[in-house]
Amino acid sequence: MLPKELLISGEESMKKTIEKMKHDFSTVRTGRANPAVLDNLKIESYGSMMALNQLAGINVPDGRTLEIRPWDISQLAAIEKAILKSDLGLTPVNDGKIIRISIPSLTEERRKEIIKVINKMSEDYKVAVRNERRHIVDGIKKAEKDKLITEDDRKKYEVDSQKLTDLYIKKIEELVVLKEEDLMKI
Repeated sequence: MLPKELLISGEESMKKTIEKMKHDFSTVRTGRANPAVLDNLKIESYGSMMALNQLAGINVPDGRTLEIRPWDISQLAAIEKAILKSDLGLTPVNDGKIIRISIPSLTEERRKEIIKVINKMSEDYKVAVRNERRHIVDGIKKAEKDKLITEDDRKKYEVDSQKLTDLYIKKIEELVVLKEEDLMKI
């Protein structure tokens, strides 16, 4: 593979890493109601495990409440049980037709714990970006060894791959700062 193709391919992988990070960050609970916090919730239904969004509609009537309306009322108890068993720290209120979840304000201690989790997640994504850079550089060195490019070209492409990596690391850090600001809002 030519170095330009490696850089393009590497950038695509880095973009996917950023998208995955954004999705994972959206599932982290903040003080506001966000249906994404329930994305990873699995409910035992009809003999198999299903995602909540396959069993119910999720609405946000106000900034602190989630409403879950199951397509099949008989699934209310299973949904309620799954929410209680999850590590989300949410308490569902079942009125027989709808499950309402009030999102409590986060304590200062809980906010700091969540920030630590976010920072750990961001480190994992930085590693993924750096691994992609290593893959690009290995490909560039192989191209030089195979006499497809010169030593000067190799150095130039390695600098380009480092600039690309720095750009995506910076994007990750910006996303962390935004999420931390979001968490610290009361």
